[in-house]
Amino acid sequence: MHRLYRAGRMRLYGTCLLTIMGAGCATHRPMAGPGYQAPQQQAPATWHGATDSAGLTPASPAALARWWRVLGDSQLDTLVEQALAANGDVRLAAARVRQARAVRVQARAGLFPTLTANLSPTTRSASTSGVRATSTLYEAGFDAGWEVDLFGKNGRTLEAAGADLEASEASLANVKVSLVAEVVQSYVDLRSYQQRLAIARENLASQTETVQLAQWRNQAGLVSTSDVDQAVASREQTRASISDLEMAIANAQNRLAVLLAQQPGALRSALQEPRPLPRVPARVAVGIPADALRARPDLAAAERSLAAETARVGAQMAQRYPSLNLSGSIFWQAASLGALGTADTLVRSAAGSLAGTLFDAGRLRSAVEVRSAVQEQALIAYQNAVLSALEEVEDALVAYGAARDRLEARTSAADAAARAATTSRQMYQSGLSDFQRLLDAERTRLSAQDALASAQAAQLSALVALYKALGGGWQQA
Repeated sequence: MHRLYRAGRMRLYGTCLLTIMGAGCATHRPMAGPGYQAPQQQAPATWHGATDSAGLTPASPAALARWWRVLGDSQLDTLVEQALAANGDVRLAAARVRQARAVRVQARAGLFPTLTANLSPTTRSASTSGVRATSTLYEAGFDAGWEVDLFGKNGRTLEAAGADLEASEASLANVKVSLVAEVVQSYVDLRSYQQRLAIARENLASQTETVQLAQWRNQAGLVSTSDVDQAVASREQTRASISDLEMAIANAQNRLAVLLAQQPGALRSALQEPRPLPRVPARVAVGIPADALRARPDLAAAERSLAAETARVGAQMAQRYPSLNLSGSIFWQAASLGALGTADTLVRSAAGSLAGTLFDAGRLRSAVEVRSAVQEQALIAYQNAVLSALEEVEDALVAYGAARDRLEARTSAADAAARAATTSRQMYQSGLSDFQRLLDAERTRLSAQDALASAQAAQLSALVALYKALGGGWQQA
């Protein structure tokens, strides 16, 4: 067996060297199908929705990659990092990347020969003159096969698999972008609901005092019971809104837990204590449209899918041309194991075949047309994705600018409503104003304060949408 191993190893090395050299030469042959060229991105020079009032500044990749840190909330930073590490959608997308990487390895293997080894005994039985004789023939050897990539079918397949891998990696990045935006948005919702709950409770206490005031004045015969009933009705409406806000807080806490791959309610104790809304930066990092298109991973995934479909057109076109297959075998046959490996037991064989389709009623031609149509669909999908990306950024810029202006107006309105409510209470206590005016002033104050809290959250939500539209939330390797 040692002689068998040595002799087989030398011949095997020679065979593999020749076939691998041939494979290397084959990869430099022209390949069928169109060569891929990335489509030109038609992006405007500037954003139409960018205004000076929005406080916009040029963006850097590093700033976009960790954009949530500008909000200055350490608890939010921790939640985002935990979500990126544990979220199920991220792990699912990462598994798809591993799958695409393995498919690419399989496609690359198609450029090289295959080699197998075998060792098998064969028992034969024959009967002569009534006497049955049994003999065993031992066979050991190596078989090699190789499909020469004459027209680039395997090369195009490898090219498509590589583009699919890059598309999967971009899709993973896009999942991270969406995840970060959803975590931040859910956190903003939570803090906004807690802030509105505090406002509602504060107003509930004030309205309870108003009920007591109405009751005292009614007992003194200064006002009718109608004032008391109106005060109680206004207070109970506020109490009902508190229940709705408490339910919204629980829902936001549950949503954050699920985003972190935890059971609903797992974060309730950690997030129960109210905290202020994250701060909005004075300046927001926004680049030019061309930078935004390069930063968005969903566009990268669409472009890589287009590259993969273009390569598949070439692979399908190569199916129409002849294929060359080479095979060879080196094996030894002997009546005993000890005799294997000697020169007189060596058997060698080599074969080659060139085959091509002469008639198939247009099957291969139509298959090329199918792949070409799929490639055209991928191109249109990419072009549509570019337009949608530009639209998302423009809409987000307009929404962010409007949110800033709305917040300024809501702040002024809340201040004025608070002053009006204080004045109305003083005038009612002094008997200079009727109760309806006091109730209207308190309702206006509650509405203005709640609207101010909502406007603060809306500005943060617009900021989240803007950074998501810009492709922020992932780090390009």
